[in-house]
Amino acid sequence: METWLTAPWPEIWKTAASTVLIMCALLVIVRVYGLRSFAKMSSVDFASTVATGSILATVVMNTGQSLLKGAIAVIVVIGFQQFFSWLKRKSDTIEELTENSPKYLMIGTEIIEENMASSGVTHSDLMAKLREANVLSLTNVKAVIFETTGDISVLHGEGSSTVDEEILSGVER
Repeated sequence: METWLTAPWPEIWKTAASTVLIMCALLVIVRVYGLRSFAKMSSVDFASTVATGSILATVVMNTGQSLLKGAIAVIVVIGFQQFFSWLKRKSDTIEELTENSPKYLMIGTEIIEENMASSGVTHSDLMAKLREANVLSLTNVKAVIFETTGDISVLHGEGSSTVDEEILSGVER
């Protein structure tokens, strides 16, 4: 009988074997679909990563779950992610409808308060990201961007260097 601190040895061995087998299946799936499987480039990528983790945890911890069922679920989740990525590459309309646009949080030394508020970023979050990017002076900041993935990019440099417009294309003011 399983208790809070113990479990029967057959259950422990079954859990260990399930873990090894589902991880092997995952490695094969990622090898077939590619590293994009765990990229964090869009909301669908993020959701796919979370769903895959949940499926793996369910298969590993619930010894009554089928390994085949878990592997098929992961294949479908990652396959959907790959299909959706392909759709976005083929159609600008699909991309515009399904993805958020990156937003400026700072342009030079100007903090864009309404974008900070709509993104849920606090002043202390922003300052932490500037420190993380080794910004020594606000005058060196060229732009800070809240990316579609939830990441914050800090573009900075010494002096009067400018950022290529191509890098900033699609960023909302």
